[in-house]
Amino acid sequence: MTPPTGPLGPPAHAPGGEPPDGLRRFARIWCRAVYADTATSMTRAEFEELMTGLARLLADALHGRPFDPSPGRAVGEALVAAHCTVPEALPRVLGVVDAYLPLYCSDPAELPADEARIRSTRLQHAIAAGYAAALQERTRAEQEALSRAALSAQQEIARALHESETRFRAVFKDAALGIALADMSGRVLDVNDALARMFGGSEHHVRSRNILEWTHPEDPPEIWRMQRELMRGEREHFQVEKSYGRSDGTALWTNLTVSLLRAANGEPRYMLAMVEDVSERRLLNLRLRYQATHDALTDLPNRSLFFERLEQALSRASDTARIGLCYLDLDGFKAVNDSLGHAVGDQLLIAVAERLHGCASGPGQMLARIGGDEFVALVLDPPSPGTVTELAERALYALSTPVDVGGRELMVRASIGVVEGPARHLSSAEMLRSADITMYRAKAEGGNRYAVADPDSDARAISRHHLTHHLPAALKGAEFFIEYQPLVKMEDGSLEGAEALVRWSHPRHGVLGPDRFIPLAEHTGLIVPLGRWVLQEAVRQACEWQVRGIGGPRPLKVNVNLSPRQLHHPELVEDTISVLEEAGLPPSSLCLEVTETAMIRADENELRPLRQLAELGVGIALDDFGTGYSNLANLRRLPATTLKLDRSFTLGLQRAPADPVDLKIVEGIVSLAHTLELSVTVEGVETSTQADRLRELGCDSAQGWFYARPGPPERLPEAV
Repeated sequence: MTPPTGPLGPPAHAPGGEPPDGLRRFARIWCRAVYADTATSMTRAEFEELMTGLARLLADALHGRPFDPSPGRAVGEALVAAHCTVPEALPRVLGVVDAYLPLYCSDPAELPADEARIRSTRLQHAIAAGYAAALQERTRAEQEALSRAALSAQQEIARALHESETRFRAVFKDAALGIALADMSGRVLDVNDALARMFGGSEHHVRSRNILEWTHPEDPPEIWRMQRELMRGEREHFQVEKSYGRSDGTALWTNLTVSLLRAANGEPRYMLAMVEDVSERRLLNLRLRYQATHDALTDLPNRSLFFERLEQALSRASDTARIGLCYLDLDGFKAVNDSLGHAVGDQLLIAVAERLHGCASGPGQMLARIGGDEFVALVLDPPSPGTVTELAERALYALSTPVDVGGRELMVRASIGVVEGPARHLSSAEMLRSADITMYRAKAEGGNRYAVADPDSDARAISRHHLTHHLPAALKGAEFFIEYQPLVKMEDGSLEGAEALVRWSHPRHGVLGPDRFIPLAEHTGLIVPLGRWVLQEAVRQACEWQVRGIGGPRPLKVNVNLSPRQLHHPELVEDTISVLEEAGLPPSSLCLEVTETAMIRADENELRPLRQLAELGVGIALDDFGTGYSNLANLRRLPATTLKLDRSFTLGLQRAPADPVDLKIVEGIVSLAHTLELSVTVEGVETSTQADRLRELGCDSAQGWFYARPGPPERLPEAV
């Protein structure tokens, strides 16, 4: 039969109606695998119809939102009710579900293959649990029937000895369950063949031992407490899961039910033990548990098991005093997948897991893979914080040599976040968040290193994340506003214009300056719509000032900052012209400020938009001049009309006498700028002495607190 390459007919989980082809095909395969091993009175067609209904339950559960594996229990119970109870039945049922349920009953468009496989595994676990519970309930009913038969045989022995003995022997000898009869001292009086086979010995071998000798190192204390209570007549029965050691050294896992048989006068006479061999079922459950808690690629514990262990260690019932965590992420792993393929990436992950496992295999340590290229090492009760950082150092050293993958030598680098602290002061979410933040700090510092968690750094990172997440809503919700700082013409002190400075009125953190959010907007790309909004508002405000005649006969101009990302935006020229035309502002009344670093790094293609704007009459200012490492000769190729001298060059001019070196530097820059026909604007003017000296040196305009602090637009006329 050729497997389908896509959904067959309607979705497998469509409620009601005729089953789709994929669902019907899965049910037919299931029926073929199981029907021969049932003791049902149904015809094959009837049995296949039953399987179709159960398949529909599984398919619906597979696509459930949210996912709920409990329908798997109902399927397991239904299989027992249909008499699929031979030893081979359950493994065959689970094998068919494992191999064909995701293939025939899942839609890749709705459910990714990896998620379908994980859900299928959890459904198998639920099927096994429901099957075991139903089989156990049926077994218990058989046990009760046997107990009643045994007791009845003892009570009626005087008047129907032969008939009762024959009936009891038929049940006793031919039962599939192991049965043993003992007196009240624990001496075994009789066992059936099934029990002897379970223990791998003869009937004599089993009868030669007192039941009190059938102990096992894994026995919990309550088993023998209940046994003593039953032997004293204080308990009628008990049921437990118990393991026994066989003569060949293997373990026998059983469901054990022990009942007290009383005489007619109520005196305890015998103990009847019913033993069900559940070894294979236990192994199956262990296998399913392992699959659900371990990574299929590296065989390391997965995210689920890691959080389970972490929660246990952090719980109040735990005696763990301190916890350490190393959160490791491979540097540049995406490039390996993109360039060499996922198969090579998988082999690299396997090799990395092997190396890391050797670093974190000591007592109280666990290594897990919790994501694509993310690993975490958990350390319980480290003697000191140094123990955890030493583990991080060992991990980096283990990855320092190239990994051979398919004949290629691949260099492996990793960034590690280290967290260590008292267990009772941490939650799992806080601990992993801190480790994650710290890991990204190590990555931001260049990678191939570890960083240790720091509460202040965590708080800053969380604040940055919150601001980044809230930026789009802030722009949409009009939380940004603009303040204006006057630009003063130095020769006469008149108002020349103003620089537009954006602010964020954050509902939680108050008013934030651009240093808090502009880098975040630049990183996320939101700087483009934010910058366009600032340009629109500043141009509109400049028009309003001109209409009101502020600044006298000479129209005021407005300076707007342009970020590196805006500089590279393909619609910069078109957007700027559109904003100016809509507002009716002459291009000469707008000056765009670009940092020296951004403009010097730009090539001719990236400078072309600025040249086009300059040709239209828009001023271009080289902002923060002197903070970069530019060659002064480069000034000739830049489309700048103004140099904005950084405040660091003028601090020495505040003192009396002025720093002679600073005087010469500023004088040289002003002379060079004027030679290149550039005007000079000075930032950070704070004193009258400083302003006088800058005027004497030939600076054209200035801004700073000496003239006015940034403020709302209506205060601009009062500023100078």
